[in-house]
Amino acid sequence: MRPNVLQRFCKVALSLALLFIPLILFAGPPAGVLDASHASVRAVIAVQNEVTADWMRQPEVLGTAVGIDANGTPALTVYVDRDAANAGEVIRNLPRELRGIGVQVELTDKFRAMARPGSGVSHTATQTPPIQLGTSGGWSKDLANGFCCGGTLGSLVSIGGKQYILSNYHVFESDIVPGGNGIVATNGDPIIQPGLIDVNCNVNNAQTVGTLVKRSSLPGSNVDCSTAQVVPGMVSTDGAILEIGTISHLTTSAFINQAVKKSGRTTGLSRSSVSGLNATISVTYDNECAGGTAFTKTFTGQVVIKNRGSKFLNSGDSGSLMVEDVTTNPRAVGLLFAGSSTDAIANPIDEVLAFLGATMVGQ
Repeated sequence: MRPNVLQRFCKVALSLALLFIPLILFAGPPAGVLDASHASVRAVIAVQNEVTADWMRQPEVLGTAVGIDANGTPALTVYVDRDAANAGEVIRNLPRELRGIGVQVELTDKFRAMARPGSGVSHTATQTPPIQLGTSGGWSKDLANGFCCGGTLGSLVSIGGKQYILSNYHVFESDIVPGGNGIVATNGDPIIQPGLIDVNCNVNNAQTVGTLVKRSSLPGSNVDCSTAQVVPGMVSTDGAILEIGTISHLTTSAFINQAVKKSGRTTGLSRSSVSGLNATISVTYDNECAGGTAFTKTFTGQVVIKNRGSKFLNSGDSGSLMVEDVTTNPRAVGLLFAGSSTDAIANPIDEVLAFLGATMVGQ
């Protein structure tokens, strides 16, 4: 998620459904937790895979997820657009159980980008190099159509022995037409801190901390990611993240009720828990800041996180790294990129790293 300077809310519009994609190269969760390998979760997935495509033909159904009911039992959660005129009728027509699997409804607004100021440590101020991550940043030329955009410089990764800043495709390189600014994102373009959104759209008020290395993750892959090679001396080499500190070089998979946290441009340090696995989401991407639609991409195997009132993830937090909520050297879980006022969405971090051929920089 990233805002424009007038707090334009709809940089990315998306809806949810589900399909399972295995996670790779992770350090597993504790025994007995409800991760994607648990028998009860797999039973929900089996039912989910049968019905999701059909239910998603109704525009009121924004998606499904493997969640849990009030008793802590895995159940099939169905997200229904609370603003739809016939939402009540759709809910009444949904079964309450399928082959012994409970079906529960969650009313939500459509999944999109948002805006809310953070507190405590500033995640938008210009830092003295070497900077910590979890901070405002983005493409230095992300200004078009009377708006400027920005996101979060999320974390540090290593590729081929070199260090790179990790963020989202739609934060670093989504300008793909000359359009309103006469340019497109190009390898070698400066990546700045803070982002244009936080320096009155004037790049001269920001500092260059990296150079864009286009990964072109979209529309062809299953992750929304991009990288910038670090300018020597400009980024802390241990990958420290504001209010989190150094993280582990290991990663871990998501599981239901897993406690997680993130450090981002807008909401700063925030905490929540995983509420759903195996999400399939359809995302519409603009071709530049405040531009027209470039393409629509369906992602599979995503992680859903509770986001009541947009307190965990908000506009401008796109690119934030989601980690387990532990004090010392937390392991990465996912790369955040989208959400609504009730739920946030993350790419599983191991899929991101596999796409990039990267490893996390950490202890």
